[in-house]
Amino acid sequence: MSQRADKSRRHPPRRPFTALTALGTMAHHGFELRSGVGLVFEPFIGRRGAIALWTVQLPGWLLSALVSDDRRAERLLALSNGMGLSGAIVHFVEWPWELRAGIPHLTEAEGLTAEQLPAYNAILHLWFASGLLAVLTETPTHARRWALLGVLLGEPLRRSARHHFRWAREQAIKDPERWSPVLREPRVA
Repeated sequence: MSQRADKSRRHPPRRPFTALTALGTMAHHGFELRSGVGLVFEPFIGRRGAIALWTVQLPGWLLSALVSDDRRAERLLALSNGMGLSGAIVHFVEWPWELRAGIPHLTEAEGLTAEQLPAYNAILHLWFASGLLAVLTETPTHARRWALLGVLLGEPLRRSARHHFRWAREQAIKDPERWSPVLREPRVA
């Protein structure tokens, strides 16, 4: 076989679960942004800053998962996978859920309507499953502590989410056209 023909053959993704975790993170962020509840880290760096951050980080993560064979990238991928996994878990720690066929489903989430929850739950389930599989099956031994660190960063992510939704409620009052109407509703404690 010629060298040209060999290069043109498609190779399977190097880390398919890592790629799915990156895609799950993208879907989560995009869904929340489109739903009018803002973007992760937006209260700290603004909408433009958050869009810039995720426009660089998420495609880089995905591309690395698909094609990188660089051993040095494994630590960053493990950290990202651990954070993706903990990001999905944070939702079930912070918002009410119920078991359906043995699988947790959010029954409410800040700023989302009841009609949006089925799609949002599907995204969270994909994000959690792919993150767990990426950490368990695609993280080499030398990078496992980085995956653990990513999972442990779930606590600061949880605190950031709490801050985000307090801030988003304030923003929804100031600029109602830009935010989900659910954020303007009185909060039941």
